[in-house]
Amino acid sequence: MKHHCPALIVAAPASGQGKTLITAALARYCRDRGQRVRVFKIGPDFIDPMLLEWACGSPVYQLDLFMLGETQCRQLLFDAAADVDLILIEAVMGLFDGQPSSADLALMFDIPVLCVINAAAMAQTFGALAFGLANYRPGLRVAGVLANRVGGERHAEMLRESLPATIPWIGALSFDGRYGLPERHLGLVLPDEITDLDGCINHVAATIGPWMHHVSCQVEFSDPACHAALPTLLDGVRIAVAQDAAFAFIYRANLDLLVSLGASLVFFSPLNDSELPDCDALWLPGGYPELYMLRLTRNNAIMQAIRQHHQADKPILAECGGMLYLANSLQDVQGLAVDMVGILAGHAVVQSHLVALGLQQVDLPEGTLRGHSFHYSSFATSVVPVTTSENPNGGRGEAVYKLGSLTASYVHFYFPSCATVVASFFQPQQDARLNRSQTVACPG
Repeated sequence: MKHHCPALIVAAPASGQGKTLITAALARYCRDRGQRVRVFKIGPDFIDPMLLEWACGSPVYQLDLFMLGETQCRQLLFDAAADVDLILIEAVMGLFDGQPSSADLALMFDIPVLCVINAAAMAQTFGALAFGLANYRPGLRVAGVLANRVGGERHAEMLRESLPATIPWIGALSFDGRYGLPERHLGLVLPDEITDLDGCINHVAATIGPWMHHVSCQVEFSDPACHAALPTLLDGVRIAVAQDAAFAFIYRANLDLLVSLGASLVFFSPLNDSELPDCDALWLPGGYPELYMLRLTRNNAIMQAIRQHHQADKPILAECGGMLYLANSLQDVQGLAVDMVGILAGHAVVQSHLVALGLQQVDLPEGTLRGHSFHYSSFATSVVPVTTSENPNGGRGEAVYKLGSLTASYVHFYFPSCATVVASFFQPQQDARLNRSQTVACPG
């Protein structure tokens, strides 16, 4: 079976070119005109999908050949093509960056690419850069080029004239300091913190939306024919998920996977709540605990509840910022240190430079789980890791700690990459339902 649907990957020669804002604006423009739009994000990222969800009003999922594999990516695209009028996909970093890259996904599924280029401080070189993007990999379909941060009409004219005749000119978005997305050390600022985000998106949507009527982007998507149901390895398990401004790095697909495994989810805020919800297991995802250290350390009631949860031998998964929250102390980049929960002996220090960034995979007895790491902090501990993740591109691996019912690591795990491992993180210790007959195959 095949489905046909217009689809477009919004890519760029590098990060910081405007991909997220352009993708968000296109999604908002189409949605406001009654079109059904499905938006995806290539690569491991939490904040860009939040902004894209804000723009389109519906959940945004990852597409990543490493974390998901070809079959899962094909399934997501096939299902989307059956339900919507347009698929928009925001690329990661530069078009050809990484292994696998956004270009790899574009070529695998024959999806055309809209190249967004920050044209500030360049003229005819714009054409050379566009030509390189279009021709570096044979077979890549380039739907056109959009110039961002353009100085005026004459600048736009020079940029357009520099393009080879084979590359469509989509348009030029003029520079305006009022319309942009602010950034900080882990990427863009969260949507709730951006002043007049809707005004920004709507302005760009009104500008670039009409240009897209001339873009040719019809794609045929085939059914991967992989529809095996997951065993309910977490049937009846109630998982409390930390979710607030300090702990916000959660893949939609991770929540879906837990529900598919039979778990029920309840959310709480370590910043604001004084007690844990009634739960069998606890998930502390990543986020920005370093920005909210004083509020976190002052909420001793919730920290004591988490200690009691661990003392009762109930499962906890702590990822990156969640792991730092469980340390003895956390020190920010200015040197201020505060006490944290104190379950995982050690001290975390936020650095002024990037410490680690890369894809990761962790081999455990239950299978291989994939994800990524991205942090500016270092963690010194006497706890001996049970294993260390591997970066498939040869970079730094990350320690994985086990302390009683606690699993902690800097790795942000992508749960659907191996459901069996994820189930083992959250199953109560006395639960014997996870056995060899229920093992779920993990993507290769």
